[in-house]
Amino acid sequence: MSLRIAMWSGPRNISTAMMRSWENRPDCSVVDEPFYACYLRETGLEHPCREQILKAQSTARDIVASELTESDTGTPLHYQKHMTHHMPRGMNMDWCTGLTHCFLIRDPAEVIASYLQKMPTASEEAIGIVRQVELFEEITTLCGREPLVVDSADILKNPGAILSKLCDKLGVEWLPEHMLHWPAGRRDSDGVWAPHWYQSVEASTGFAPYQQREPALSGKHLALAEAMAPYYQALAAQRIR
Repeated sequence: MSLRIAMWSGPRNISTAMMRSWENRPDCSVVDEPFYACYLRETGLEHPCREQILKAQSTARDIVASELTESDTGTPLHYQKHMTHHMPRGMNMDWCTGLTHCFLIRDPAEVIASYLQKMPTASEEAIGIVRQVELFEEITTLCGREPLVVDSADILKNPGAILSKLCDKLGVEWLPEHMLHWPAGRRDSDGVWAPHWYQSVEASTGFAPYQQREPALSGKHLALAEAMAPYYQALAAQRIR
């Protein structure tokens, strides 16, 4: 039976690099944003590669949930990369009680600045930070324990230290020779949206060094970053250090 690790992130984090790190382990398989097609069908949003996504994935949440919890992964570990905004409020989350949950967070101003490089505007719903806190609370109640939390800045500053602690808390062997370095290029496991979003990670062979930035936000996007800061800080207080 696989240990199924659900990593909950918003967009424009290091979520794909984290997926690379886990997939490079010889004992781990991964799945990339399995509820993306469900989200697009339900919302009707026009995202890059929309039609390809709807064709590539199931749009039935019960089918996706069953695959995530019951299918034979063929590996001891199964890493699930989830986007928090793909999970709407009010959805029954009972399907995820058998998973081991982790949350990947990032400073909202950095998320928004990065998001605006790929999309024309950003909103509370699109960046998923409020929903991340809501899901953290829902999953804590359902599973009877708080999920683990890691911050992308901490990982980039010292990936070996943070990921080794994460593995220890998960009860998983720490394999630095696999998790800190990986071959460049695209993966068969990457979502069909990779051509729009994954250029940087496709060129990577490991976690990029952390760079302190002062995002140049203004107007509604600056106001959004300020509004999201308390939600981020609530989870950051519980992160692995």
